[in-house]
Amino acid sequence: MGLTMNIDFAGRTVIVTGGGHGLGQEMSRAFSDLGATVWTCDLDQEELEATQALCGGRCEVRVVDVRERKAVSAFVAEASEETGRVDVLVNNAGGVVGQTGKPLEEITEEEWRVIFDVNLNGAFHFSQAAIPGMKSGGWGRIINISSGAGLRVSLTGIQAYASAKAGLIGFTRQLASELGPAGITVNCVAPGFIRCNPTTERQWQSYGKEGQEKLVASIATRRLGQPEDIAHAVLFFASDYASWITGQTLSVDGGR
Repeated sequence: MGLTMNIDFAGRTVIVTGGGHGLGQEMSRAFSDLGATVWTCDLDQEELEATQALCGGRCEVRVVDVRERKAVSAFVAEASEETGRVDVLVNNAGGVVGQTGKPLEEITEEEWRVIFDVNLNGAFHFSQAAIPGMKSGGWGRIINISSGAGLRVSLTGIQAYASAKAGLIGFTRQLASELGPAGITVNCVAPGFIRCNPTTERQWQSYGKEGQEKLVASIATRRLGQPEDIAHAVLFFASDYASWITGQTLSVDGGR
């Protein structure tokens, strides 16, 4: 008799950071389609409203800067008070913050720090705010979104981005060890290259036809990923089917 995997998040509250576009938007839609109450945040109100519309209005949206610890705490507290508790946290917010690759000796301290603030410190702020509620309920899921850049040389050439995304993988392992006894799993998804926002689109165009063909040829499946490819991995980690999986990083990159 075959096994049918039915993933249902009815009654669960899910926070997705960076939900205004791209991967975060698709994750928010996917969780809401499966019955979750979704709370998502980003920096652009119009983008968030677009996400809310895609979710059929079944999600709450707020403008929150993940670098601001007090704002993060207030957002998590509001979600917890409105729904009872936060069950799933997806630390998706991140990116290159408008930067492009250049030699290390030309990098300013501010350029270095802001990449870490958005990609790593934001995950720290949200995890710290959400964990007490998960502990009190004896159940929780944290999924961190790293990157192939955290596992190998980054296509962006940005040293801080590669370092912060690698740090997120280490953060995942350490939290998994700490929180396992409390019934909380912590896992990580490392996406490959996906054209899903203005930054990745500019990056794709910068390669030119030859570079684009070379990139696709380096992928075993010979195609770029889609946002839903990443969302599916996140849904699995958040589900009961992944209850005995923690501290892991899953490359979702088409086989690079």
